[in-house]
Amino acid sequence: MTERTAPEDRPRTVLLRGGEVHSPADPFATAMVVEGDTVAWVGSEGAADSFADGVDEVVRLDGALVTPAFTDAHVHATATGLALTGLDLLDADSLTDALARVRAHAAARPGDRVLLGHGWDASRWPERRPPSRAELDAATGGRPLYLTRADVHSAVATSALLDLVPGVTELPGYHPDQPLTGDAHHAVRAAAHASVGTAQREEAQRATLARAAALGIGTLHECAGPTISSEDDLTGLLGLAARTPGPRVTGYWAEAVTGPAGLAKVRELGAVGAAGDLFVDGSLGSHTACLHEAYADAPHTGTAYLDTDAVAAHVAACTEAGLQAGFHAIGDAAVSAVVAGVRTAAEAVGLDRIRAARHRIEHAEMLTPETIAGFAELGLTASVQPAFDAIWGGEDGMYAERLGADRARTLNPYAALLRAGVPLAMGSDAPVTPLDPWGTVRAAAFHRTPEHRISVRAAFTAHTRGGWRAVGRDDAGVLVPGAPADYAVWAAGELVVQVPDSRVADWSTDPRSGTPGLPDLTPGGRLPECLRTVVAGRTVYARPNE
Repeated sequence: MTERTAPEDRPRTVLLRGGEVHSPADPFATAMVVEGDTVAWVGSEGAADSFADGVDEVVRLDGALVTPAFTDAHVHATATGLALTGLDLLDADSLTDALARVRAHAAARPGDRVLLGHGWDASRWPERRPPSRAELDAATGGRPLYLTRADVHSAVATSALLDLVPGVTELPGYHPDQPLTGDAHHAVRAAAHASVGTAQREEAQRATLARAAALGIGTLHECAGPTISSEDDLTGLLGLAARTPGPRVTGYWAEAVTGPAGLAKVRELGAVGAAGDLFVDGSLGSHTACLHEAYADAPHTGTAYLDTDAVAAHVAACTEAGLQAGFHAIGDAAVSAVVAGVRTAAEAVGLDRIRAARHRIEHAEMLTPETIAGFAELGLTASVQPAFDAIWGGEDGMYAERLGADRARTLNPYAALLRAGVPLAMGSDAPVTPLDPWGTVRAAAFHRTPEHRISVRAAFTAHTRGGWRAVGRDDAGVLVPGAPADYAVWAAGELVVQVPDSRVADWSTDPRSGTPGLPDLTPGGRLPECLRTVVAGRTVYARPNE
């Protein structure tokens, strides 16, 4: 990819030509003009000649693909950055491997007051159990360590860290021989995160923003809250993103609104909504997702943090104030409570106002035809993470272990959601799963349960335009004149139109279809490589030598 440039002494006009531009304005577009921070034109290579002498920069794409930049609709930037720069166990293949990594990390970080790590998942290890406190005490040499499960809804900790949390043994969720959950986990997490100073936090946030930019992600939705991060963490991230070239960051604050003070706090923090990980329940992996029927591998139905009345009160207050509301809900009982609560709020403030607010539900994994219909009726956005199915789905996956194969097959029904008209926004929940936008699109298109698959185009739209729509912007996430100039350039190979129907050919390259092509994401194939990411007309990532 070669270019001609001119000095940046005014808003610059850029012509990209000689590639493939993914645009509904012209399915055969090979060129695009950007004026300042806005897309000005898309069209053919021949028509591009008329712009060539009047622009400040010409980018010769050499056949590369240009698409809208991705939006990751659910991230935790500091935790993701700490995993990127520290102890990450997502790919640990055994308990023995995990303990070896803990020992190495402790040796490499002698100055850390509390060691931090993330990502263990005993359901994927041959030992089938998490590390014990005694094993972690030995591996760290008796130092404080906080180590979250992959879903971040439970954690293991060393004795030295528990000693820093008075009364933890009396809190719900404490067990001497099991991972911490509930209030005990939240108290230990707060103590561990308090050890992260301003400099370390900013280093972690910068690492996340840089990784996102290098993957073609132009916007992140930060899901902050009092039990999962802190007010300083959110304001620090929003300030960093505002003053540093990189992805945009939209912040959510997950605290129930009970009056004017709560509404004021959300606005003072710079958040766009009292939403994100406002927990109605927990997670399936930690046995804390709230179910109608007991787990297949545990004699209980999980944990409910908010009931229908609490949901209704929060949604009504936010709607009256013109603020977006939202919740974390995974289990079928939790999702039912959300739908019932939002419907109750609609009776109080009016259905049209509820729909106009575009309230959102994070994860929304265990859905039924009735709750899907409720999402559609109430205008709720489903903020989903297809990598969950890729990692934990399937006949022999963790979901089947927790729920039994029949219930597990119902999870993450993306096709049914789209058929019902439910808006989808896609993300990673990083660090729960890595930032990986094309992998996310692939996971939705090749869902482990075939009837839940959607087309690559639909998944791509949910991971680009869907994230913008989730924050009330219908004019962005697409390359058409007048849209924000947030785009990525890819080395992508042949472009195809992939559909989720294994009974026929999985793709078409017939240009007569008039459908813009996308990379072939067949499992096992190589994913596109990001060459450049541009946000608001400004390059925030360029591959070396590009």
